[in-house]
Amino acid sequence: MNGNYIVGVFDDDEKLLSSIRTLNEKSIFIHEVYTPYPIHEVLKLLKRKSRLPTAALLYGFSGAIAVLAFLYYTSVISWPIVYGGKPFNSFPSFIVITIILTILTVTITSLATFSIRSKLYPGQNNRIFHDEATDDKFIVVIDILEVGEAVGTEAKAIFKSDGAVEILTKSFDDEQTN
Repeated sequence: MNGNYIVGVFDDDEKLLSSIRTLNEKSIFIHEVYTPYPIHEVLKLLKRKSRLPTAALLYGFSGAIAVLAFLYYTSVISWPIVYGGKPFNSFPSFIVITIILTILTVTITSLATFSIRSKLYPGQNNRIFHDEATDDKFIVVIDILEVGEAVGTEAKAIFKSDGAVEILTKSFDDEQTN
């Protein structure tokens, strides 16, 4: 199945946000937005929420519990060596390594979750809507098949009135993606 998209290219984040607000007022569905840096207002305007912070919190708790269980097992159950008056369960000596390994666990698992969720894994063919999509331009993508041809024409007019630098119509074949 072919994908036909309207791509609005902006050089300013305020123009981008203005265009997104106008598209939302007209109830035009936005397929995706690409920015060179995070703009948190875009997620609010698109009414999309990320569950990655919640996942990171769960990864952190799981990592901390796993590290503490491992340290307890290795120093109390598996090899209980008492030297220098150290008690069997010396919890304060576990704190630093627990914090560091928890941060490592959260970082690696969050990166893996983000990559899998975004389909950014090796061998994946990704659609590149504009060559400067993450360099210095702000991109709004609308799927013509989802909104219809008439609404697509209205979206082009909105892009033009809101100061888009470029307005493109892109077509992709599923077999041939960039």
